[in-house]
Amino acid sequence: MPKITYIQDDGKSNTIEVANGLTVMEGAVQNNIPGIDADCGGGMACATCHVYVKEEWFNRLPKKEDGEEDMIDMAYEPNKFSRLSCQILVTEELDGLVVSIPSKQV
Repeated sequence: MPKITYIQDDGKSNTIEVANGLTVMEGAVQNNIPGIDADCGGGMACATCHVYVKEEWFNRLPKKEDGEEDMIDMAYEPNKFSRLSCQILVTEELDGLVVSIPSKQV
């Protein structure tokens, strides 16, 4: 299973195995990773699963859809590496992915 590293705002990190086919958000929720609230359950109807993808990984991910870009605009302190973790589908190609969690969600 691919390993995903979640880095908290305070620098603490958690590396967990996430099954292929789940999203980065589902992996966080199932493993009680703090900071990813996922209020809408992955429906891309909120921005409470917002993460910053490490630069070296950003262009390896599928492109954002327009709806995701609209929701990111509502996230707390978005930047050019912002993604909604509910929209990142875990595959073997993402083994080693590193995401940082903002200090708060909206």
